[in-house]
Amino acid sequence: MKKILIIDDERSIRRALREILEFEEYQVFEAENGQEGLDLLKANQYDLVFCDIKMPILDGMEVLEAIKKTENDTPFIMISGHGTIETAVEAIRKGAFDFIEKPLDLNRILVTLRNANDRISLVEQTTVLKSTIKKIKGSTIIGESEGIRRIKDMIEKVAPSDARVLITGGNGTGKELVARSLHELSSRVKMPFIEVNCAAIPSELIESELFGHEKGAFTSAVKDKKGKFELAQGGTIFLDEIGDMSLAAQAKVLRALQENVIQRVGSEKDTKIDCRVIAATNKDLRKEIEEGRFREDLFHRIAIILIHVPSLNDRRDDIPLLAEHFLTVVCNDHGIARKAFDEKAILALTAINWTGNIRELRNVIERLVILAGNVITEQDVNLFANPKG
Repeated sequence: MKKILIIDDERSIRRALREILEFEEYQVFEAENGQEGLDLLKANQYDLVFCDIKMPILDGMEVLEAIKKTENDTPFIMISGHGTIETAVEAIRKGAFDFIEKPLDLNRILVTLRNANDRISLVEQTTVLKSTIKKIKGSTIIGESEGIRRIKDMIEKVAPSDARVLITGGNGTGKELVARSLHELSSRVKMPFIEVNCAAIPSELIESELFGHEKGAFTSAVKDKKGKFELAQGGTIFLDEIGDMSLAAQAKVLRALQENVIQRVGSEKDTKIDCRVIAATNKDLRKEIEEGRFREDLFHRIAIILIHVPSLNDRRDDIPLLAEHFLTVVCNDHGIARKAFDEKAILALTAINWTGNIRELRNVIERLVILAGNVITEQDVNLFANPKG
């Protein structure tokens, strides 16, 4: 449920707006002057603000200016009973989303709400895009080996559905790439792809990271925060290394998948979610179940479709294609003319025992680009592929 803050010194205006907004199923908060509103904005997260211009202590323009100096980009809708074109222009110039004159008109408010919601959705998508753009670079699955062809065929069949997928394979095999491909070929492609590395988040923070928290839920919770499930609304959430998730968090994820609702930490209110769940692990979850570290009921919820990504040692035929691909990417990243492999260098790369899989191969190619000459030779591979420190 979206949260809206009303800042207005007139109780009747606050009451009228509250009735409209609550009818539209928003959660409404109030402040009766500019200073109180500014304090609430600094301490809490809101999706939208209605702010009067003429108020005691701090007027609306001062509140708008103060909040725009911070990282808070909450849309402001300014309202005034003394509106002029100049006032409206000044409000928009200072960062307001829209301007509404008093007396308030129901249809005008509803249109503005719809436009603001569209803007909020666009901002969230843009934020996600900016945070993942580097990861998406070169995200095509490279390879023509039998195992990779099977994966590509499976992705084409499964992606258009909303079926949950469990991707298995060793570290560095490209499980995230498979997850992104499923998202990019789905009907949810225009919505967020949110990645959660379950192994990288401390067990005491995983619930807050996944489901969000309310202000005051724990010592460092100084404001409300959306969790990854909420941020993935309409799109895809990728639970990487789900085998490392605590049993307590597993129970909450299971409920989210069963009922399509979550609860923020510190809240008893249910929030509906609509996102596709893709999970990945480098562990044998059936063994984890036997040893009591993973819930069997959760396994059956996430493993509707199983996709196993082979190790690089099991797809050596793809190494020449991967090496050439990474050579192009790395040269472009470093802003240098494209180098080349000689034939024996490729054969030498193919013969290496790639315990770190594709991630290790990419690192080796970058090392060769930096340290070798314009033509990378077998000697370069032998010298730099396995440095002794």
